Amino acid sequence: MKLSQEDNNLFYKLMWGLQFYLNQQLQVRPNVHSAQEYVALPMSDKAAVRDALWKNPKLIDAYLELNPDHLPAEEKEIIRKWKQFIADTFHIFRFLKNYTIFIGKHSQVYGVMGLNSSLADLFIGWRLPILVDAVLLPFKGQIIYDGLLNPHNIFFGRGIRSELNETYMGAKQNGRIITTLEPGATVVPGVERTEKSSQGWIETIEEIGRVSKRMHGGSAIQSSALTLLRASAKVAEAALKRMDEENLWQLTAQVKRALHRLQTVLKRANQ
Repeated sequence: MKLSQEDNNLFYKLMWGLQFYLNQQLQVRPNVHSAQEYVALPMSDKAAVRDALWKNPKLIDAYLELNPDHLPAEEKEIIRKWKQFIADTFHIFRFLKNYTIFIGKHSQVYGVMGLNSSLADLFIGWRLPILVDAVLLPFKGQIIYDGLLNPHNIFFGRGIRSELNETYMGAKQNGRIITTLEPGATVVPGVERTEKSSQGWIETIEEIGRVSKRMHGGSAIQSSALTLLRASAKVAEAALKRMDEENLWQLTAQVKRALHRLQTVLKRANQ
């Protein structure tokens, strides 16, 4: 997922204006004398100015107060929110439809938008996860990066990939994927849809539980399989009715015992 062309153009307009002002103040690239010259620089030459910006974020306020580019209030507010930037080393873990998953050093999980192209397109041929140095920024209620990513060509083994997957799945399950850096604007996608659907699921699971209680007899394998079905139905019903975790753990233990019994019966059948 990437920004619209209009938003992408707006981002770069604001970023290059801010960086040119900073360059004038700090003379990182002293031979650049106009905003047009700065925009025309290759990204490799802009990198030092970009680094200086995030080391001197107070200059953002100075730029906004002076407002040399005569920005309207709404564009100034976009830049002001950039003071909430996060500079870190991240794992790019997964490319999703709505955003790309970034996982930070302290297990924060972010949904990040691409700019003029999707991040999946930028990293064609790279194997996930990808370790990158990046600066994340708020932009119109979403999270973007500041235009530069520094990837490290490192291969991660199964253990690291498993840990990252667990971090991602935990954040997804508990609504902790951070999709904005603007206070009070966080939206957890899909929660409302899940709440509405669960009522119908409860009725179906309750019916499965009632029917399975009447199903007995048969071979040892069939009997064990039906016991597992009844135990599993209880867990599903408890989860949909939002019972406390202690109750869920107890029901899960019953499922494990039923599964172990079925596995034992199947092993005996092969003796």
